[in-house]
Amino acid sequence: MTHQDGSVVVRFAPSPTGFLHIGGVRTALFNYLYARHHGGKFRLRIEDTDRKRSTQAAIDAILDGLNWLGLGWDGEVVYQFAGAQRHADLARQLLAAGLAYHCYCTPEELAEMRAQAKAEGRSFRYDGRWRDRDPSEAPAGVDPVVRLKMPRDRESVIDDAVQGRVTVANEQLDDMILLRADGTPTYMLSVVIDDHDMGVTHVIRGDDHLINAFRQKQLFEALDWPVPVFAHIPLIHGPDGAKLSKRHGALGVEAYRDEGYLPEALRNYLLRLGWSHGDDEIISDQQAIDWFELSAIGRSPARFDFDKLASVNAHYLQQADPARLADLIRPTLEEKTARSLSGAEKDRLVAAMPFLTPRAKTLVQLAENAAFVAAERPLSMTEKAGSLLTAEAKATLGQLHSTLKGINDWQATVLEPAIKLFAEEQGLKLGKVAQPLRAALTGSTVSPGIFDVLAVLGKEEALGRIEDQSNP
Repeated sequence: MTHQDGSVVVRFAPSPTGFLHIGGVRTALFNYLYARHHGGKFRLRIEDTDRKRSTQAAIDAILDGLNWLGLGWDGEVVYQFAGAQRHADLARQLLAAGLAYHCYCTPEELAEMRAQAKAEGRSFRYDGRWRDRDPSEAPAGVDPVVRLKMPRDRESVIDDAVQGRVTVANEQLDDMILLRADGTPTYMLSVVIDDHDMGVTHVIRGDDHLINAFRQKQLFEALDWPVPVFAHIPLIHGPDGAKLSKRHGALGVEAYRDEGYLPEALRNYLLRLGWSHGDDEIISDQQAIDWFELSAIGRSPARFDFDKLASVNAHYLQQADPARLADLIRPTLEEKTARSLSGAEKDRLVAAMPFLTPRAKTLVQLAENAAFVAAERPLSMTEKAGSLLTAEAKATLGQLHSTLKGINDWQATVLEPAIKLFAEEQGLKLGKVAQPLRAALTGSTVSPGIFDVLAVLGKEEALGRIEDQSNP
């Protein structure tokens, strides 16, 4: 199918039977970028025909996940089950045109066919026994299913935009069921009708659907509708090359949010899983839209790498607006301290970001590193920090307090020479002053540069914390 730019319509069509997993997120991203690249539409369809397993919680998780990732869809969400009546009507139309037929196979007959296929070491295919039989021969009391008459001769070909030309012998494809015995449409039927009704021009999805594409193509042709361009993306594998599983990180998108990844980092990382643009690693949203083409998707599975994701996330943390980061980690700090942060503490948090982000790979680490900013006096000490505050160290802090009190221009560039001079005058190595000072200011032995910590805390708070841990 040829298309003009602007006429491209793609869709992301998850089933709401569980969380929105990372493979699904990448499929959504590729569809989104392809639509934006061509000035087309990115549609969302919830395939909720499995009524027993579809849940509202899963639907909410899909919508929330896509919104958090910044993958906004165009138009209303389509719910597949809502079209069930139209789907069934079209199957009956195919029946009336002689392109489909009633199959009266009993469950026992199908079980027998399955057992025989297994015994012969081949995959199960319905043998077409009702394809040309007269319905008057139908056994009593069996509600028939409706099956599509698949072409028997020749082969089916799909020119896949990622996989290239793929061919399947038609005898490999049995007559698929369109309507179940209770008259409800099958997933295969609903997908084709919805894709047509939504004007979908390109079906971009995981290559586990490739065999479905051959069946769906036959259905498009039986209904005399244009067949969309298919693009089947290799699946994501774990670091060990096995299919991605929960132990590898096949988690719901909300787990990545909870673990402290930024949406723009996850977008960038997933974009590079199976798609590339030269050696570019860090790719902005605008570059991704400008550059994204299906031809740049690789044919072999990509491997998920948590270290790589963390390093991409670290890059975006350093690029992010300090006020935004402070807002993102504030709830964690407030939960930890069981109180709301004051205005002064919020300001301190923003001021601390440039010093904290180089030491963090996730928002979770960033919140841990920032805990000292919102800690309440007197600070609780880690065991290591407490061991630094000897009587001697506390006496030194008492003297340092007097020196620092006289400094009005409270910034790192002024504080650093003043503290170095103080150490020299006391005949001490800088570490002998800086280490207990760090403990007093942060309750820990690990923090950004000590002069930056002083500056971020501000004069009043810093002096108060030093006083709490010093002996006059």
